[in-house]
Amino acid sequence: MSNYSERGKPTLAVVGATGAVGSVMLTILSSREDVWGEIKLVASARSAGKVLQVRGEDVTVQELTPEVFDGVDVAMFDVPDEISAHWAPIAASRGAVVVDNSGAYRMDPEVPLVVPEVNPAQVKNRPKGIISNPNCTTLTMMDALGALHAGWGLTELVVASYQAASGAGQPGVDRLYAEIEAVVGERVGSQTGDVRRLIESTLGSDSPFPAPLAMNVVPWAGSLKDDGWSSEELKVRSESRKILGIPDLKVSATCVRVPVVTTHSLMVHASFSRPITVEEAREALVAAPSVVLLDDPERGEWPTPADVVGTDPTWVGRVRQALDFPNTIELFVCGDNLRKGAALNTAQIAELVCAELSGR
Repeated sequence: MSNYSERGKPTLAVVGATGAVGSVMLTILSSREDVWGEIKLVASARSAGKVLQVRGEDVTVQELTPEVFDGVDVAMFDVPDEISAHWAPIAASRGAVVVDNSGAYRMDPEVPLVVPEVNPAQVKNRPKGIISNPNCTTLTMMDALGALHAGWGLTELVVASYQAASGAGQPGVDRLYAEIEAVVGERVGSQTGDVRRLIESTLGSDSPFPAPLAMNVVPWAGSLKDDGWSSEELKVRSESRKILGIPDLKVSATCVRVPVVTTHSLMVHASFSRPITVEEAREALVAAPSVVLLDDPERGEWPTPADVVGTDPTWVGRVRQALDFPNTIELFVCGDNLRKGAALNTAQIAELVCAELSGR
């Protein structure tokens, strides 16, 4: 039974509250409009009993059990795929609407994949009681692409990503910092294999990344799939099609890991069914509510991860008309992969459900 009528506002559960994305979620919940009644913090048994702050209040973390969802209206999941696959249906069976940040349900035809700025109406299309949050790489560009697709009809998409270490979780962040410390003061990077030898002799070869990340770029993110594609690259293709409602959208992506702690970047080559000028594209991007256009090459102004990390918008620069491709715009996009790329979008979806439950 819901606590909604008792508290006047829906009850929220944050599952995975002690993880990297969960920690960002608590910050976001503390800074956005307070639409929730009780907020329950939920995690594994080993984290139960910890006290965390949300909305300026100390809240004790509860163990993930079926009973923890009793009285919960909305449950946000920031946990690995296998945990969501098991527990999301349990939460839904107890009456909660689940907003899941894992990859467990993204391509399930009975689970909507939602970006509130692009396809908000899909939140009501949830026969399983579950709504999915897209992958952080796809999300980084989706606000900008949604605005352009609405006006000109997207037909083809070629993407190169520059993905931060935090996309591999806290182990990725820890490894990058350790590698940076290992190479500081060392004159390496000018001979074959010297960076790898130094890092592996200092830290060992057990790493979230298949090659050194410090002083390097690694053309791989995700797991190996058929024909040499990575899981991250295939997610960009399948998720873009589903979010934008273009099942035959032509997509090719190459995902690259770069020595950045947090904030993904993408170089996007987008082709449209109708002619589009740079000025028209810029006007549409400026009008998009969650996009910030920072694009003045003469003054050396464009978004970079170091300048936009910790912020909520999608940042866009380097907007150009492709010289040899008709109806095609090039743009460089940056977005914090832990905020809009994960926690913020999840919170925004949950707020749409909250408004629906509240009759607003």
